[in-house]
Amino acid sequence: MKRYYLGIDTSCYTTSCAIVDSDFHIVGEARKILEVKLGERGLQQSNMVFQHTKALPKLMSELPQVPISGIGVSGFPRREERSYMPAFMVGLGQGQTLSHLMNVPLHIFAHQENHILAALRDLAHIPTDPFLALHLSGGTTELVYCHYQGEGIFESQIVGGSKDLQGGQYVDRIGVALGLPFPAGKHLEALALQTTEYEPLPSSVKDGWISFAGPCSAAMRRINNAMSDIDKSKLARAVFTSIGNALEKMITYHTKEKSVRALIAVGGVMSNSLLRKRMETYCKRNHLQLHVAQPQFSVDNATGNAFGAAYLQESRG
Repeated sequence: MKRYYLGIDTSCYTTSCAIVDSDFHIVGEARKILEVKLGERGLQQSNMVFQHTKALPKLMSELPQVPISGIGVSGFPRREERSYMPAFMVGLGQGQTLSHLMNVPLHIFAHQENHILAALRDLAHIPTDPFLALHLSGGTTELVYCHYQGEGIFESQIVGGSKDLQGGQYVDRIGVALGLPFPAGKHLEALALQTTEYEPLPSSVKDGWISFAGPCSAAMRRINNAMSDIDKSKLARAVFTSIGNALEKMITYHTKEKSVRALIAVGGVMSNSLLRKRMETYCKRNHLQLHVAQPQFSVDNATGNAFGAAYLQESRG
């Protein structure tokens, strides 16, 4: 007899919920991107909380009505002391309420762990050997050395990332400057796929840490200097190429420092086909196993939390 597990995630820009079964297959999933006014580059936390509170009940009603055996939810951004963000309180509160009323276990994960678990769901297990996790999104650019401790908890150490601008912020700032909607990732990617030609932008990596501020400033200067004559496709291609160059330099630095055999690449920016191809080629060349979620599950979604809850309870027998 199959059992079913609910996942909830209320991140900065997406409300999401999902159900997976005891075989770790997705049987229902719903999500809604939070609304950002055209020309703006983000939301205040109070606005996120309001939109999550409004959207979550409707999304939950779109899931199939099945008996729930456990719930997984994102309670904080990272598994570290003082990691807090009001947006996650909406999903956490819903999870706590349902757990009590249904009398089922509640498993609280970090949002970052939710991303990692979403990429591991297709494997149907969690590796016990240490690995590197690349988390690239609108609010995060981190390379994390991870070691699974059991009970859905990863011991993690941030070993690299960005010292200033995040990868998704870089993409969004250039996209908005080009007149694209926010979040701009998929729109900028569509432009980049229209050409293979570009004028290179710099990529700055020092001691395993990236600076995206310099490349972003260089791209903004091109936009400002060109005015209405900018070739948007070539600039978009240059942006993603500069990100890929920086990621390769950063990972190369840290694989010399850490003995790992696998890289898990997660986060909304990693849904980008150009960056995924770069990582696939890089890992094959450097004999690293690459694990990524399907593009639709690389962006913020709740399938990782649902899988985490299912994995924990099913592995206990």
